[in-house]
Order: sequence, then structure tokens, then C-alpha cells
Amino acid sequence: MNDSEFNKLADAALTQIESALEASGADLDFAMVSAGVLEVEFADGSKMVVNRHGAAQEIWVAARSGGFHFRWDGERWRDTRDGTELMAALTALASKQAGEPVRLD
Repeated sequence: MNDSEFNKLADAALTQIESALEASGADLDFAMVSAGVLEVEFADGSKMVVNRHGAAQEIWVAARSGGFHFRWDGERWRDTRDGTELMAALTALASKQAGEPVRLD
């Protein structure tokens, strides 16, 4: 995949994440703080950062519980370690960090 294709897919994923956060009704704030970098702040002040990483052609997630890398498999963004789909992983990570259910997938 070339850089243009990667950026298009990653930006679509970030837009999907923003929409899911908005629809979740969870007690959190989020903003695209720069091109390709989405920051989520939880009620306790903790943050999660989701960003595209062009050099690796991955979406990276930094959460309280650790760092995660997701690579496009031709259909979905999947964790490079265990194959978990991005939105499912974000649902689990956000729920854990918020201390309440946060449904994003």
C-alpha cells in the first residue's frame, strides 16, 4: 500500500473512532489535536492517544494499560500482536480506562 492509500484508510478509521466516541455517551472528551492524532481524555484526567504512524503504516494506540499497534490486513485494522480488531480493542481499552462500559464497536 502506498502512503496515500494508508493515509486515506487511517483517516477513515480515525473518523469512525470519533463518531463512535460521540455516540457512546461516555463521560469523556476527545479532539483531533493535530493531523492524524486523536486524543481522548477521561473523567479522571487520564488520556488515550490514537494516531496514524506513516513510517510503519500502522495506527498506534497509547492507553493507560500500554501501547498497541494496528496494521491493515486488507479488510480491517488488526493488532500486530494478537489480531484483535481496532474498534473491539478500543472498546475494551476505553472501558477499562473509564471504569465503566464504553461501547465503540
